[in-house]
Amino acid sequence: MVDEKPKKRNRQQVYTLLVEIGRKDGDGLPEGATGAALMVYASGIDEAEAVRETVAILKQADTAPLDVTGYGTLDERLAEGHDISDEERALMGRALAENSVIVAQMTPFFEDTPRAEGGALH
Repeated sequence: MVDEKPKKRNRQQVYTLLVEIGRKDGDGLPEGATGAALMVYASGIDEAEAVRETVAILKQADTAPLDVTGYGTLDERLAEGHDISDEERALMGRALAENSVIVAQMTPFFEDTPRAEGGALH
């Protein structure tokens, strides 16, 4: 008789984060950029863990994280009326399956680029 243990419920969730980074030698940003905004999908037990892991990984990648704005989980974003594409959902699924941090989009800032302050995410 095989003793089967009940499967542990995965408590990990994927959080959507918007990370603003500044300049740092070797950061890979385009010449003339003053920084960038990164759209990130990060797994974690809670949003605080997802933020900590994201910041740690970005620092290891020679970037300078300045600010992180959390937009919640898929369910939270849907409840707020966000339009979430199949591509975004696939990236979120991958982040959950791999217990990883995925940078989905990078938008460099230049001197004349207006920065979104608490802008809507759709």
